Amino acid sequence: MPLLEVINLTLSFGGIRALAGVSLAVAEGETLAIIGPNGSGKTSLFNCVSGLYRPQTGAIRFEGEGLLGASPDQIAARGVARTFQNLRLFQTMSVLDNLLVGRHRHIKKDFLAPLLRLKREEILHRRRVEEILKFLSLEPYRRVRVGDCPFGVQKRVELGRALAAEPRLLLLDEPVSGLSPEEKGEFSYWFHEILGRFKVTVMLVEHDLRVASRLADRMIALDHGVKIAEGTPEEVQTRPEVVTAYLGQ
Repeated sequence: MPLLEVINLTLSFGGIRALAGVSLAVAEGETLAIIGPNGSGKTSLFNCVSGLYRPQTGAIRFEGEGLLGASPDQIAARGVARTFQNLRLFQTMSVLDNLLVGRHRHIKKDFLAPLLRLKREEILHRRRVEEILKFLSLEPYRRVRVGDCPFGVQKRVELGRALAAEPRLLLLDEPVSGLSPEEKGEFSYWFHEILGRFKVTVMLVEHDLRVASRLADRMIALDHGVKIAEGTPEEVQTRPEVVTAYLGQ
């Protein structure tokens, strides 16, 4: 049974069709890249899976159970975490505190209330966050306000916050967008380490096809909300309809 199934998903905003009968399946441990030109429906698909959008028709199943109608918090509690193309971090909070927010689904009620001393549970959560800080080379920024960090560091913080949730499925929306070539190379290294260390299944949206090809086991192309190709990265990128979608006639 696939970890995630999307079945005949349709999403419209007024007269604008964002998704038109899109179906896909993601196996546990797989990395699936979603590509397509701007406006093809990639982020809309992510928003449906994570509960931000409610499609008009279709079904989404995670571990065989339906996700439609569940809130983003409920979906996160089932083991789905994501990053965003436009960063959604707490800009006035420190890097450390942003990562601790990612632990919220594992934290018992009132855990973050002021305490005279650390409890055992807090020590365990902080230990997990400390591991991620070290893994993503964020230790020098641990007490720095996120809003004062360079953009590339902020991207790492959002990735770290998602990993702190210990997800089964990780949705990465444009993870290398805005990064320098050197930072893209670092991300590719971390990505392969993440797969081995965190045992997570990944769906990623990425405009940089070279990066997507290096990271993905399979690739799906969308255009105007329609799935136009599916297969290995090499197969998908050489399909005439995909070339036309990116470059025009």
